[in-house]
Amino acid sequence: MKTDIEIARECELKPIEQIAEYIDIPADKIAPYGHHIAKVPLNLIDAEKIKQSNLILVTAITPTKAGIGKTTVSISLALGLNQLGEKAVCALREPSLGPCFGVKGGAAGGGYAQVLPMEKINLHFTGDFHAVTSAHNMIAALLDNYLYQHRDDGFALKEILWKRVLDVNDRSLRHVVTGLGHKTDGIPAESGFDITPASEIMAILCLATDLDDLRRRIDNMILGINLDDSPFRLKDLGVGGAITVLLKDAIKPNLVQTTEQTPAFVHGGPFANIAHGCSTLVATQTAMTFSKYVVTEAGFGADLGAEKFFDIKCRKSGLQPKLTVIVATTQGLKMHGGVPVEQITEPNTEGLVRGFDNLDRHIRNLQKFGQSIVVCFNRYASDTEEELRLVRKHCEKLGVRFAINDAFTQGGKGAVELAQTVIDAIKNNPSQPLRFVYEDSDDLKTKIEKISLNIYGAKSVTFGKTAMRMLSRIQKLGIEHYPVCIAKTQFSFSADPKLYGSPSDFTINIRDLVINAGAEMIVAIAGDIMRMPGLGKSPQAERIDIINGEIEGLS
Repeated sequence: MKTDIEIARECELKPIEQIAEYIDIPADKIAPYGHHIAKVPLNLIDAEKIKQSNLILVTAITPTKAGIGKTTVSISLALGLNQLGEKAVCALREPSLGPCFGVKGGAAGGGYAQVLPMEKINLHFTGDFHAVTSAHNMIAALLDNYLYQHRDDGFALKEILWKRVLDVNDRSLRHVVTGLGHKTDGIPAESGFDITPASEIMAILCLATDLDDLRRRIDNMILGINLDDSPFRLKDLGVGGAITVLLKDAIKPNLVQTTEQTPAFVHGGPFANIAHGCSTLVATQTAMTFSKYVVTEAGFGADLGAEKFFDIKCRKSGLQPKLTVIVATTQGLKMHGGVPVEQITEPNTEGLVRGFDNLDRHIRNLQKFGQSIVVCFNRYASDTEEELRLVRKHCEKLGVRFAINDAFTQGGKGAVELAQTVIDAIKNNPSQPLRFVYEDSDDLKTKIEKISLNIYGAKSVTFGKTAMRMLSRIQKLGIEHYPVCIAKTQFSFSADPKLYGSPSDFTINIRDLVINAGAEMIVAIAGDIMRMPGLGKSPQAERIDIINGEIEGLS
Protein backbone atom coordinates (compact mmCIF):
# COMPACT_ATOMS: atom_id res chain seq x y z
CA MET A 1 0.00 0.00 0.00
CA LYS A 2 1.12 3.57 -0.65
CA THR A 3 2.49 5.63 2.21
CA ASP A 4 0.35 8.24 3.93
CA ILE A 5 2.22 11.09 2.30
CA GLU A 6 1.92 9.50 -1.15
CA ILE A 7 -1.84 9.15 -0.69
CA ALA A 8 -2.08 12.73 0.57
CA ARG A 9 -0.23 14.09 -2.48
CA GLU A 10 -2.53 12.25 -4.88
CA CYS A 11 -5.68 13.76 -3.36
CA GLU A 12 -7.16 16.64 -5.30
CA LEU A 13 -7.74 19.49 -2.87
CA LYS A 14 -10.65 21.86 -3.25
CA PRO A 15 -10.26 25.59 -2.60
CA ILE A 16 -10.94 26.24 1.07
CA GLU A 17 -13.82 28.56 0.14
CA GLN A 18 -15.69 25.57 -1.33
CA ILE A 19 -15.02 23.52 1.78
CA ALA A 20 -16.49 26.30 3.92
CA GLU A 21 -19.54 26.69 1.70
CA TYR A 22 -20.26 22.95 1.94
CA ILE A 23 -21.24 23.50 5.58
CA ASP A 24 -22.83 26.90 4.91
CA ILE A 25 -19.97 29.08 6.10
CA PRO A 26 -19.93 32.09 3.74
CA ALA A 27 -16.67 32.33 1.82
CA ASP A 28 -16.33 36.01 2.67
CA LYS A 29 -16.35 35.21 6.41
CA ILE A 30 -13.22 33.06 6.46
CA ALA A 31 -9.58 34.21 6.47
CA PRO A 32 -7.63 31.97 4.05
CA TYR A 33 -4.08 30.88 4.83
CA GLY A 34 -3.14 30.01 1.27
CA HIS A 35 -5.51 27.99 -0.90
CA HIS A 36 -6.44 25.10 1.41
CA ILE A 37 -6.44 26.38 5.01
CA ALA A 38 -8.51 29.09 6.66
CA LYS A 39 -9.24 30.66 10.03
CA VAL A 40 -12.90 30.93 10.99
CA PRO A 41 -14.17 33.83 13.15
CA LEU A 42 -15.67 33.09 16.55
CA ASN A 43 -18.75 35.26 15.99
CA LEU A 44 -20.23 32.54 13.79
CA ILE A 45 -20.79 30.25 16.80
CA ASP A 46 -24.54 29.82 17.41
CA ALA A 47 -25.68 28.35 20.74
CA GLU A 48 -29.09 27.33 19.38
CA LYS A 49 -27.61 25.46 16.42
CA ILE A 50 -25.19 23.69 18.74
CA LYS A 51 -28.15 22.17 20.58
CA GLN A 52 -29.30 20.53 17.34
CA SER A 53 -25.95 18.89 16.61
CA ASN A 54 -24.78 15.42 17.62
CA LEU A 55 -21.38 15.35 19.34
CA ILE A 56 -19.48 12.06 19.17
CA LEU A 57 -16.32 11.38 21.17
CA VAL A 58 -13.66 8.96 19.91
CA THR A 59 -11.36 7.42 22.51
CA ALA A 60 -9.40 4.17 22.76
CA ILE A 61 -8.10 1.30 24.81
CA THR A 62 -4.79 1.91 26.59
CA PRO A 63 -2.34 2.73 23.76
CA THR A 64 0.73 0.70 22.98
CA LYS A 65 3.82 1.35 20.92
CA ALA A 66 2.07 -0.61 18.13
CA GLY A 67 -0.41 2.25 17.77
CA ILE A 68 -4.22 2.27 17.89
CA GLY A 69 -5.23 4.67 15.10
CA LYS A 70 -7.63 6.87 17.05
CA THR A 71 -7.20 9.93 14.85
CA THR A 72 -7.61 7.79 11.75
CA VAL A 73 -10.87 6.41 13.15
CA SER A 74 -12.11 9.90 14.04
CA ILE A 75 -11.60 11.04 10.46
CA SER A 76 -12.97 7.72 9.18
CA LEU A 77 -16.23 8.13 11.06
CA ALA A 78 -16.77 11.60 9.61
CA LEU A 79 -16.06 10.20 6.14
CA GLY A 80 -18.45 7.29 6.67
CA LEU A 81 -21.24 9.60 7.86
CA ASN A 82 -20.79 11.74 4.74
CA GLN A 83 -20.93 8.58 2.62
CA LEU A 84 -24.38 7.96 4.12
CA GLY A 85 -25.50 11.43 3.12
CA GLU A 86 -25.12 13.03 6.54
CA LYS A 87 -23.35 16.34 7.02
CA ALA A 88 -20.47 15.49 9.35
CA VAL A 89 -17.16 17.09 10.27
CA CYS A 90 -14.35 16.17 12.65
CA ALA A 91 -12.78 18.44 15.25
CA LEU A 92 -9.23 17.33 16.02
CA ARG A 93 -6.11 18.49 17.82
CA GLU A 94 -3.11 19.93 16.01
CA PRO A 95 0.07 17.82 15.85
CA SER A 96 3.09 18.80 17.91
CA LEU A 97 6.53 19.04 16.32
CA GLY A 98 7.93 17.08 19.28
CA PRO A 99 6.29 13.74 18.45
CA CYS A 100 6.36 14.42 14.69
CA PHE A 101 10.16 14.55 14.73
CA GLY A 102 10.42 12.14 17.66
CA VAL A 103 8.34 8.98 17.55
CA LYS A 104 5.37 9.51 15.23
CA GLY A 105 6.37 11.30 12.08
CA GLY A 106 2.93 12.88 11.89
CA ALA A 107 -0.51 12.96 13.47
CA ALA A 108 -3.01 13.83 10.75
CA GLY A 109 -4.66 10.42 10.37
CA GLY A 110 -3.49 7.68 8.05
CA GLY A 111 -4.06 5.88 4.77
CA TYR A 112 -7.21 7.08 3.02
CA ALA A 113 -8.51 8.80 6.16
CA GLN A 114 -6.40 11.92 6.60
CA VAL A 115 -6.79 15.65 7.07
CA LEU A 116 -5.05 17.71 4.41
CA PRO A 117 -2.72 19.33 3.52
CA MET A 118 -0.95 16.93 5.86
CA GLU A 119 2.57 18.37 5.45
CA LYS A 120 1.42 21.82 6.54
CA ILE A 121 -0.78 20.51 9.35
CA ASN A 122 2.09 18.40 10.71
CA LEU A 123 4.60 21.24 10.50
CA HIS A 124 3.99 24.96 11.06
CA PHE A 125 0.32 25.01 9.97
CA THR A 126 -1.19 28.42 10.85
CA GLY A 127 1.37 29.18 13.53
CA ASP A 128 -0.89 28.43 16.53
CA PHE A 129 1.78 26.43 18.36
CA HIS A 130 4.35 29.15 17.68
CA ALA A 131 1.95 31.75 19.03
CA VAL A 132 1.46 29.74 22.23
CA THR A 133 5.22 29.24 22.57
CA SER A 134 5.92 32.94 21.98
CA ALA A 135 3.22 34.07 24.42
CA HIS A 136 4.43 31.69 27.12
CA ASN A 137 8.08 32.66 26.77
CA MET A 138 7.25 36.36 26.47
CA ILE A 139 5.70 36.06 29.93
CA ALA A 140 8.88 34.41 31.24
CA ALA A 141 11.00 37.23 29.80
CA LEU A 142 8.71 39.94 31.17
CA LEU A 143 8.67 38.30 34.60
CA ASP A 144 12.47 38.02 34.70
CA ASN A 145 12.77 41.64 33.61
CA TYR A 146 10.30 42.77 36.27
CA LEU A 147 12.32 41.00 38.96
CA TYR A 148 15.56 42.49 37.62
CA GLN A 149 14.23 46.04 37.29
CA HIS A 150 12.59 46.11 40.73
CA ARG A 151 15.19 44.26 42.78
CA ASP A 152 16.64 47.54 44.12
CA ASP A 153 13.13 48.44 45.29
CA GLY A 154 13.13 45.40 47.56
CA PHE A 155 10.79 43.38 45.36
CA ALA A 156 11.31 39.64 45.16
CA LEU A 157 9.29 36.45 44.84
CA LYS A 158 9.49 33.66 47.38
CA GLU A 159 8.98 31.16 44.57
CA ILE A 160 8.75 31.41 40.77
CA LEU A 161 6.20 28.96 39.31
CA TRP A 162 6.46 29.93 35.63
CA LYS A 163 8.79 27.91 33.40
CA ARG A 164 9.50 28.21 29.68
CA VAL A 165 8.24 26.00 26.84
CA LEU A 166 9.46 24.74 23.48
CA ASP A 167 7.70 22.51 20.94
CA VAL A 168 10.48 19.93 20.73
CA ASN A 169 11.39 16.83 22.70
CA ASP A 170 14.51 17.91 24.60
CA ARG A 171 15.36 16.22 27.90
CA SER A 172 18.37 18.53 28.38
CA LEU A 173 16.02 21.46 29.02
CA ARG A 174 14.00 19.89 31.83
CA HIS A 175 16.17 21.57 34.46
CA VAL A 176 18.19 24.68 33.66
CA VAL A 177 19.69 27.71 35.40
CA THR A 178 18.97 31.14 33.95
CA GLY A 179 20.63 34.52 34.52
CA LEU A 180 24.23 33.31 34.56
CA GLY A 181 27.04 35.65 33.54
CA HIS A 182 27.41 39.36 34.27
CA LYS A 183 25.05 40.98 36.77
CA THR A 184 23.34 42.76 33.87
CA ASP A 185 22.46 39.35 32.41
CA GLY A 186 19.72 38.80 34.95
CA ILE A 187 19.20 37.18 38.33
CA PRO A 188 20.42 33.57 38.51
CA ALA A 189 17.55 31.17 39.14
CA GLU A 190 16.66 27.52 38.68
CA SER A 191 14.09 26.96 35.97
CA GLY A 192 13.21 24.49 33.21
CA PHE A 193 11.26 23.86 30.04
CA ASP A 194 8.03 21.99 29.37
CA ILE A 195 6.89 21.03 25.88
CA THR A 196 4.46 23.54 24.35
CA PRO A 197 1.40 21.22 24.58
CA ALA A 198 1.88 21.28 28.39
CA SER A 199 1.80 25.09 28.52
CA GLU A 200 -0.96 26.65 30.56
CA ILE A 201 -1.41 29.02 27.62
CA MET A 202 -2.30 25.98 25.47
CA ALA A 203 -4.85 24.83 28.04
CA ILE A 204 -6.34 28.32 28.21
CA LEU A 205 -6.53 28.53 24.41
CA CYS A 206 -8.43 25.24 24.35
CA LEU A 207 -10.90 26.19 27.10
CA ALA A 208 -11.53 29.89 26.39
CA THR A 209 -14.94 30.79 24.95
CA ASP A 210 -13.89 34.02 23.23
CA LEU A 211 -11.21 36.70 23.18
CA ASP A 212 -12.50 38.39 26.35
CA ASP A 213 -12.49 35.08 28.22
CA LEU A 214 -8.97 34.42 26.91
CA ARG A 215 -7.81 37.77 28.32
CA ARG A 216 -9.52 37.11 31.68
CA ARG A 217 -7.82 33.74 32.01
CA ILE A 218 -4.42 35.09 30.99
CA ASP A 219 -4.62 37.86 33.61
CA ASN A 220 -5.50 35.30 36.28
CA MET A 221 -2.47 33.04 35.76
CA ILE A 222 -0.26 32.68 38.83
CA LEU A 223 3.42 33.24 37.97
CA GLY A 224 4.89 33.07 41.45
CA ILE A 225 4.42 33.55 45.18
CA ASN A 226 5.07 36.86 46.92
CA LEU A 227 7.06 37.13 50.16
CA ASP A 228 3.77 37.45 52.07
CA ASP A 229 2.51 34.16 50.50
CA SER A 230 0.02 35.95 48.24
CA PRO A 231 -0.09 34.97 44.55
CA PHE A 232 1.73 37.08 41.97
CA ARG A 233 -0.51 36.98 38.90
CA LEU A 234 0.10 38.00 35.33
CA LYS A 235 -2.20 41.00 35.78
CA ASP A 236 0.33 42.27 38.34
CA LEU A 237 2.80 42.61 35.47
CA GLY A 238 0.28 44.68 33.52
CA VAL A 239 0.94 42.84 30.25
CA GLY A 240 -2.28 40.87 29.76
CA GLY A 241 -3.14 42.91 26.67
CA ALA A 242 0.22 42.23 25.05
CA ILE A 243 -0.07 38.47 25.59
CA THR A 244 -3.64 38.45 24.26
CA VAL A 245 -2.41 40.27 21.14
CA LEU A 246 0.00 37.41 20.45
CA LEU A 247 -2.94 34.96 20.58
CA LYS A 248 -5.65 36.97 18.81
CA ASP A 249 -5.43 34.88 15.63
CA ALA A 250 -4.45 31.61 17.30
CA ILE A 251 -7.82 31.42 19.08
CA LYS A 252 -9.68 31.26 15.76
CA PRO A 253 -10.40 27.66 14.62
CA ASN A 254 -8.55 26.23 11.61
CA LEU A 255 -10.64 24.84 8.75
CA VAL A 256 -9.08 22.21 6.46
CA GLN A 257 -10.36 19.20 4.48
CA THR A 258 -10.15 15.42 4.46
CA THR A 259 -8.93 13.02 1.80
CA GLU A 260 -12.53 13.03 0.49
CA GLN A 261 -12.83 16.85 0.45
CA THR A 262 -15.13 17.07 3.47
CA PRO A 263 -14.57 19.79 6.09
CA ALA A 264 -12.48 19.30 9.22
CA PHE A 265 -11.44 21.58 12.07
CA VAL A 266 -7.92 21.11 13.48
CA HIS A 267 -7.23 23.40 16.41
CA GLY A 268 -5.31 23.30 19.71
CA GLY A 269 -3.01 20.56 20.89
CA PRO A 270 -2.59 19.66 24.58
CA PHE A 271 -1.34 16.11 25.24
CA ALA A 272 -3.65 13.93 27.35
CA ASN A 273 -0.82 12.37 29.38
CA ILE A 274 0.50 15.73 30.64
CA ALA A 275 -2.44 18.07 29.97
CA HIS A 276 -6.18 17.75 29.29
CA GLY A 277 -5.87 16.29 25.80
CA CYS A 278 -8.76 17.94 23.92
CA SER A 279 -8.99 20.25 20.93
CA THR A 280 -10.33 23.76 21.46
CA LEU A 281 -13.81 24.37 22.75
CA VAL A 282 -14.40 27.03 20.09
CA ALA A 283 -13.52 24.60 17.28
CA THR A 284 -15.98 22.06 18.68
CA GLN A 285 -18.67 24.72 18.99
CA THR A 286 -18.02 26.04 15.48
CA ALA A 287 -18.22 22.53 14.05
CA MET A 288 -21.48 21.88 15.92
CA THR A 289 -22.91 25.18 14.65
CA PHE A 290 -22.50 24.06 11.04
CA SER A 291 -22.85 20.27 11.09
CA LYS A 292 -25.38 17.64 12.11
CA TYR A 293 -22.66 15.28 13.36
CA VAL A 294 -19.34 16.33 14.91
CA VAL A 295 -16.64 13.77 15.64
CA THR A 296 -13.99 14.80 18.12
CA GLU A 297 -11.22 12.86 19.84
CA ALA A 298 -9.55 12.88 23.23
CA GLY A 299 -5.91 11.91 23.51
CA PHE A 300 -4.52 8.47 24.39
CA GLY A 301 -6.69 5.95 26.26
CA ALA A 302 -10.11 6.57 27.79
CA ASP A 303 -8.61 6.70 31.30
CA LEU A 304 -6.77 9.88 30.30
CA GLY A 305 -8.34 11.75 27.37
CA ALA A 306 -11.96 10.71 27.79
CA GLU A 307 -11.99 11.28 31.56
CA LYS A 308 -10.57 14.78 31.07
CA PHE A 309 -12.92 15.47 28.17
CA PHE A 310 -15.88 14.73 30.43
CA ASP A 311 -14.62 16.03 33.78
CA ILE A 312 -12.94 19.19 32.49
CA LYS A 313 -14.11 20.23 29.01
CA CYS A 314 -17.72 19.08 29.27
CA ARG A 315 -18.07 20.12 32.91
CA LYS A 316 -17.00 23.68 32.08
CA SER A 317 -18.75 24.04 28.71
CA GLY A 318 -21.97 22.08 29.14
CA LEU A 319 -21.22 19.87 26.13
CA GLN A 320 -23.01 16.52 26.15
CA PRO A 321 -21.72 13.79 23.79
CA LYS A 322 -24.46 11.64 22.30
CA LEU A 323 -22.11 8.67 22.06
CA THR A 324 -18.53 7.52 22.65
CA VAL A 325 -16.59 5.32 20.23
CA ILE A 326 -13.77 3.29 21.77
CA VAL A 327 -11.09 2.12 19.34
CA ALA A 328 -9.39 -1.26 19.70
CA THR A 329 -6.96 -3.30 17.59
CA THR A 330 -5.85 -6.92 17.72
CA GLN A 331 -2.25 -5.81 18.15
CA GLY A 332 -3.10 -3.56 21.09
CA LEU A 333 -5.25 -6.22 22.74
CA LYS A 334 -2.51 -8.83 22.31
CA MET A 335 0.07 -6.57 23.95
CA HIS A 336 -2.29 -6.09 26.89
CA GLY A 337 -2.73 -9.85 26.90
CA GLY A 338 0.97 -10.38 27.48
CA VAL A 339 2.09 -11.09 23.90
CA PRO A 340 5.61 -9.71 23.19
CA VAL A 341 5.58 -6.76 20.81
CA GLU A 342 7.65 -8.73 18.30
CA GLN A 343 4.84 -11.30 17.99
CA ILE A 344 1.67 -9.17 17.99
CA THR A 345 1.19 -9.43 14.21
CA GLU A 346 1.05 -13.24 14.49
CA PRO A 347 -2.25 -15.06 15.20
CA ASN A 348 -2.66 -15.56 18.95
CA THR A 349 -6.24 -15.96 20.11
CA GLU A 350 -5.28 -16.69 23.71
CA GLY A 351 -3.32 -13.46 24.02
CA LEU A 352 -6.13 -11.59 22.29
CA VAL A 353 -8.73 -12.89 24.74
CA ARG A 354 -6.51 -12.03 27.73
CA GLY A 355 -6.34 -8.48 26.37
CA PHE A 356 -10.12 -8.12 26.62
CA ASP A 357 -9.66 -7.18 30.28
CA ASN A 358 -8.19 -3.84 29.21
CA LEU A 359 -11.05 -3.16 26.80
CA ASP A 360 -13.65 -4.20 29.38
CA ARG A 361 -12.34 -1.83 32.04
CA HIS A 362 -12.48 1.09 29.62
CA ILE A 363 -16.04 0.15 28.67
CA ARG A 364 -17.11 0.00 32.32
CA ASN A 365 -15.48 3.37 32.97
CA LEU A 366 -17.29 5.01 30.05
CA GLN A 367 -20.57 3.53 31.22
CA LYS A 368 -19.99 5.17 34.60
CA PHE A 369 -20.16 8.50 32.78
CA GLY A 370 -23.52 7.47 31.32
CA GLN A 371 -22.14 7.00 27.82
CA SER A 372 -23.65 4.90 25.06
CA ILE A 373 -20.73 3.01 23.50
CA VAL A 374 -19.66 1.62 20.14
CA VAL A 375 -16.48 -0.48 20.00
CA CYS A 376 -14.67 0.26 16.74
CA PHE A 377 -12.28 -2.42 15.58
CA ASN A 378 -9.56 -0.72 13.54
CA ARG A 379 -8.54 -3.41 11.08
CA TYR A 380 -4.89 -4.14 10.27
CA ALA A 381 -3.67 -6.27 7.34
CA SER A 382 -2.41 -9.00 9.69
CA ASP A 383 -5.81 -9.51 11.40
CA THR A 384 -7.52 -12.85 10.86
CA GLU A 385 -11.24 -13.51 10.48
CA GLU A 386 -11.15 -15.67 13.60
CA GLU A 387 -9.75 -12.77 15.62
CA LEU A 388 -12.44 -10.45 14.28
CA ARG A 389 -15.17 -12.93 15.23
CA LEU A 390 -13.76 -13.27 18.75
CA VAL A 391 -13.82 -9.51 19.36
CA ARG A 392 -17.28 -9.10 17.85
CA LYS A 393 -18.66 -11.99 19.90
CA HIS A 394 -17.10 -10.59 23.07
CA CYS A 395 -18.72 -7.18 22.51
CA GLU A 396 -22.08 -8.79 21.81
CA LYS A 397 -21.77 -10.69 25.08
CA LEU A 398 -21.22 -7.37 26.85
CA GLY A 399 -24.22 -5.85 25.12
CA VAL A 400 -22.03 -3.24 23.40
CA ARG A 401 -22.36 -2.31 19.73
CA PHE A 402 -19.44 -3.29 17.51
CA ALA A 403 -18.23 -2.21 14.07
CA ILE A 404 -15.19 -2.79 11.89
CA ASN A 405 -13.34 0.14 10.35
CA ASP A 406 -11.59 -0.35 7.00
CA ALA A 407 -11.18 3.31 6.11
CA PHE A 408 -7.39 3.17 6.26
CA THR A 409 -7.41 1.16 3.02
CA GLN A 410 -10.87 2.01 1.63
CA GLY A 411 -11.61 5.57 2.73
CA GLY A 412 -15.15 6.54 3.69
CA LYS A 413 -16.66 3.41 2.12
CA GLY A 414 -14.68 1.36 4.62
CA ALA A 415 -16.28 3.25 7.51
CA VAL A 416 -19.92 2.93 6.46
CA GLU A 417 -20.56 0.07 8.91
CA LEU A 418 -19.14 2.17 11.74
CA ALA A 419 -21.11 5.25 10.67
CA GLN A 420 -24.40 3.37 10.43
CA THR A 421 -23.80 1.73 13.81
CA VAL A 422 -23.20 5.16 15.34
CA ILE A 423 -26.34 6.64 13.75
CA ASP A 424 -28.46 3.73 15.01
CA ALA A 425 -27.00 4.02 18.50
CA ILE A 426 -27.67 7.76 18.70
CA LYS A 427 -31.21 7.28 17.42
CA ASN A 428 -32.14 4.33 19.63
CA ASN A 429 -29.86 4.56 22.66
CA PRO A 430 -28.18 7.97 23.08
CA SER A 431 -25.96 8.67 26.05
CA GLN A 432 -27.52 9.67 29.34
CA PRO A 433 -26.75 13.06 30.90
CA LEU A 434 -23.11 13.09 31.96
CA ARG A 435 -22.21 11.75 35.37
CA PHE A 436 -18.87 13.12 36.52
CA VAL A 437 -16.29 11.18 38.55
CA TYR A 438 -16.22 13.86 41.25
CA GLU A 439 -18.12 16.91 42.38
CA ASP A 440 -16.83 20.48 42.20
CA SER A 441 -17.29 20.68 45.96
CA ASP A 442 -15.00 17.70 46.65
CA ASP A 443 -11.61 18.63 48.10
CA LEU A 444 -8.61 18.13 45.83
CA LYS A 445 -7.35 14.94 47.45
CA THR A 446 -10.80 13.40 47.14
CA LYS A 447 -10.98 14.28 43.44
CA ILE A 448 -7.61 12.68 42.77
CA GLU A 449 -8.54 9.61 44.81
CA LYS A 450 -11.87 9.18 43.01
CA ILE A 451 -10.16 9.22 39.61
CA SER A 452 -7.34 6.93 40.75
CA LEU A 453 -9.56 4.39 42.48
CA ASN A 454 -12.67 4.47 40.29
CA ILE A 455 -11.11 5.00 36.83
CA TYR A 456 -7.55 3.70 37.09
CA GLY A 457 -8.35 0.86 39.50
CA ALA A 458 -5.69 1.80 42.05
CA LYS A 459 -5.91 0.53 45.60
CA SER A 460 -4.56 3.74 47.14
CA VAL A 461 -3.07 7.17 46.47
CA THR A 462 -0.04 8.71 48.16
CA PHE A 463 1.14 12.31 48.10
CA GLY A 464 4.80 13.33 48.15
CA LYS A 465 6.21 16.19 50.19
CA THR A 466 6.18 18.62 47.28
CA ALA A 467 2.57 17.72 46.47
CA MET A 468 1.51 18.21 50.09
CA ARG A 469 3.22 21.59 50.21
CA MET A 470 1.42 22.66 47.04
CA LEU A 471 -1.86 21.26 48.36
CA SER A 472 -1.57 23.54 51.37
CA ARG A 473 -0.99 26.50 49.05
CA ILE A 474 -3.99 25.54 46.89
CA GLN A 475 -6.18 25.35 49.97
CA LYS A 476 -5.05 28.82 51.11
CA LEU A 477 -5.83 30.22 47.66
CA GLY A 478 -9.34 28.76 47.87
CA ILE A 479 -9.21 27.00 44.49
CA GLU A 480 -9.88 23.39 45.46
CA HIS A 481 -13.11 23.66 43.47
CA TYR A 482 -11.10 23.53 40.23
CA PRO A 483 -11.20 20.30 38.19
CA VAL A 484 -8.13 18.10 38.42
CA CYS A 485 -6.00 17.02 35.47
CA ILE A 486 -3.83 14.02 36.32
CA ALA A 487 -0.58 13.74 34.34
CA LYS A 488 0.56 10.13 34.13
CA THR A 489 1.87 7.58 31.65
CA GLN A 490 -0.42 6.78 28.75
CA PHE A 491 0.75 3.18 28.52
CA SER A 492 -0.96 1.84 31.64
CA PHE A 493 -3.91 2.37 33.96
CA SER A 494 -1.21 2.65 36.61
CA ALA A 495 1.69 5.11 36.76
CA ASP A 496 4.08 2.34 35.63
CA PRO A 497 4.34 2.36 31.78
CA LYS A 498 5.33 -1.32 31.75
CA LEU A 499 2.24 -2.51 33.63
CA TYR A 500 0.00 -3.46 30.70
CA GLY A 501 -3.43 -5.04 30.66
CA SER A 502 -5.86 -4.34 33.49
CA PRO A 503 -3.67 -4.03 36.58
CA SER A 504 -4.99 -3.70 40.11
CA ASP A 505 -3.55 -3.56 43.64
CA PHE A 506 -1.22 -0.69 42.74
CA THR A 507 -0.61 2.71 44.30
CA ILE A 508 -0.67 6.04 42.49
CA ASN A 509 1.90 8.48 43.87
CA ILE A 510 1.26 12.18 43.29
CA ARG A 511 4.66 13.82 43.44
CA ASP A 512 3.65 17.40 42.59
CA LEU A 513 0.69 19.69 41.96
CA VAL A 514 0.75 22.49 39.39
CA ILE A 515 -1.63 25.44 39.70
CA ASN A 516 -3.22 26.48 36.39
CA ALA A 517 -5.32 29.35 37.70
CA GLY A 518 -5.92 30.74 34.21
CA ALA A 519 -7.03 27.40 32.81
CA GLU A 520 -8.90 26.93 36.11
CA MET A 521 -7.62 23.44 36.82
CA ILE A 522 -5.00 21.72 38.98
CA VAL A 523 -2.48 19.43 37.28
CA ALA A 524 -1.46 16.47 39.47
CA ILE A 525 1.86 14.89 38.46
CA ALA A 526 1.74 11.11 38.98
CA GLY A 527 4.72 8.79 39.03
CA ASP A 528 7.69 9.57 36.78
CA ILE A 529 5.80 11.33 33.98
CA MET A 530 7.79 14.19 32.42
CA ARG A 531 6.22 17.34 30.99
CA MET A 532 9.18 17.65 28.62
CA PRO A 533 9.64 14.39 26.67
CA GLY A 534 12.98 13.15 25.41
CA LEU A 535 13.98 11.70 22.06
CA GLY A 536 14.56 8.00 21.42
CA LYS A 537 17.69 6.34 20.10
CA SER A 538 16.47 6.70 16.51
CA PRO A 539 14.09 9.68 16.29
CA GLN A 540 11.82 10.09 13.29
CA ALA A 541 13.83 13.18 12.34
CA GLU A 542 16.45 10.81 10.92
CA ARG A 543 13.91 9.77 8.25
CA ILE A 544 12.44 13.19 7.41
CA ASP A 545 13.95 14.85 4.36
CA ILE A 546 13.25 16.85 1.20
CA ILE A 547 13.85 14.79 -1.93
CA ASN A 548 13.33 16.37 -5.34
CA GLY A 549 11.42 19.16 -3.66
CA GLU A 550 9.03 16.80 -1.84
CA ILE A 551 8.89 16.19 1.92
CA GLU A 552 9.43 12.55 2.93
CA GLY A 553 9.20 10.84 6.33
CA LEU A 554 5.95 12.36 7.56
CA SER A 555 3.32 9.69 8.06
